[in-house]
Amino acid sequence: MRPNAAFRALRGSRSPGEFAASVRRAAREIGEQVSCDARYVGRVESGEIRCPNYAYERVFLHMFPGRSLGDLGFEPRAAVRGRRARGSKDAPPRTSMRPTPPEGPAEHSPAASAAGGPPPLPPFPALPPARPRTPEFPEAAVAEAVRRIRLHDDRHGADDLYARACCTLRTARALLPETVPRPGSDAERLHAAAGELALSVGWLAHDSGRYADARSHYAEALATARLADDPALEAHAFSNTAFLARDTGRAHEAVRAAQAGRRAAAAAGCDRLRSLLAAREAGGWALLGDPAATREALTTAGDLFARGAADGCPEWMSFYGEAELTGLEAQCWAALGDHTRAAECARRAVLLQDPHFARNTALFTAELAADLAAAGRPDEAAAAAGGALALLEEVRSTRVRAMLDATAERLRRWSGRSEVDAFLTNPGLISA
Repeated sequence: MRPNAAFRALRGSRSPGEFAASVRRAAREIGEQVSCDARYVGRVESGEIRCPNYAYERVFLHMFPGRSLGDLGFEPRAAVRGRRARGSKDAPPRTSMRPTPPEGPAEHSPAASAAGGPPPLPPFPALPPARPRTPEFPEAAVAEAVRRIRLHDDRHGADDLYARACCTLRTARALLPETVPRPGSDAERLHAAAGELALSVGWLAHDSGRYADARSHYAEALATARLADDPALEAHAFSNTAFLARDTGRAHEAVRAAQAGRRAAAAAGCDRLRSLLAAREAGGWALLGDPAATREALTTAGDLFARGAADGCPEWMSFYGEAELTGLEAQCWAALGDHTRAAECARRAVLLQDPHFARNTALFTAELAADLAAAGRPDEAAAAAGGALALLEEVRSTRVRAMLDATAERLRRWSGRSEVDAFLTNPGLISA
């Protein structure tokens, strides 16, 4: 990828989050609706998005009158689409379970190499090797490391990134001052950035099946949030803790962590964050087999989500769109044993998912396959599982792989059906 230096120059001294907020304001001025965040800005500046979709094009041309897309560092739409239509090695694999919106982002994807190896890992910004002696702390470098970890995880999953991210976290820990940070100080901002880094590394451990490591990293982030008196970071830590508890069968802990997160989020001023925590609580109630409490929490999550995203919502929440909420609902119905309803939600989550979030597309496709198999629809389940397996050529996620292995075991009772046998004998499944 070639970085978009022209677009980066237009951002100037503003942070990616501040620039994203200005993009959203400009969109409202002309009646457009875009969900621009710091992660999207990073994708543009890195060159991953070679040409924006039509809505973003109108917003950018409104923001910078008199300039063309070329002046903003973008390539012609026809050239970008033409490259993908010709079957570029950089284009992600397409399956029936991963549609591209007709006006979706025309973007370059860092897919697996021609030799079939894993995608290249992102370079992390250098952190000083020891605690600096001056009052200046590299919180911006830590925050940028978090951003790059999340960008890579969105597209390729956690498995190939965890060890490197752990090294970055160890370096960041060494930079933290030993005294309690003063409110508004550089030290407090560094603590907040290090807490987000611990959560990102914890998530990589979670997605790659290292549950004990994930629990430790989440606890570290929670302690950091309490030290820095940061309610948004505290709510984020409780959200991840609740999700991990649900994934490891600790239903009561999932409910308690989500409820604690909702209390912390009340001070953070972001309805979407409160919505996510309500959905996490619903997952815990579903695991406990309480349909009434599950429905109540899901209704709360939906109502809060409908209020929209505010400029004050944290950057890490860019993944939490309608697709994610619908996918979490699917997991609730599956836990309650309503696999037909779960499959409907999972299918909708796949169709709604932004193609940038390739790991989540694979996750919800695997969820769909599991729900269809549990509902006694083996041919549809095998087709969905095959689609998820194809996505694992680009995504490295132990969690998704484990889901597909479980679905394969369930489907063996239907051996002899052509769709089922095609999945069970898929080389990608056998060689895993």
